[in-house]
Amino acid sequence: MYGILQAHCISASRLTLQAGRTFSRQLSRRKSPAARQAGITTLGFILLVIFVGLFAFAALRLTPVYLNYMKIVGVVNGVHDEYDGQNPTRSALRGSIARRMDIDSVGVITARDVKVTAVEGGFEVAAVYDHTSPFIANVSFIVHFDKKVVVRR
Repeated sequence: MYGILQAHCISASRLTLQAGRTFSRQLSRRKSPAARQAGITTLGFILLVIFVGLFAFAALRLTPVYLNYMKIVGVVNGVHDEYDGQNPTRSALRGSIARRMDIDSVGVITARDVKVTAVEGGFEVAAVYDHTSPFIANVSFIVHFDKKVVVRR
């Protein structure tokens, strides 16, 4: 009888050990809620795409505005490089501005919109203007440009 009781206790302790191992394996397989979360939800992804899309669309709308500004900067700097220190006249500066704007196909402003004013020691050539670019519905971008150079006599 002692042998049967001992065998029963041994087998019961083995069952307990096996059940404990199984339970610990199940615990090790389960992860915390924070560890199970990965990635982005569909709603989060849609909001991210909309946010990035708005910035990309704004960049597409503003790129031509800044490219036109770069043309105008090239015209004003070209007049400065051509006539600086050459004792130019106002009409010579205006003619150069008109010619350069025609060659560069500047359509945002005209040669008359570029101001040539006499200052001490020469002329100030100033292209100051605002450009409005539509964005979405009744929302627009207004960009202010101010390029000035002094052509010395």
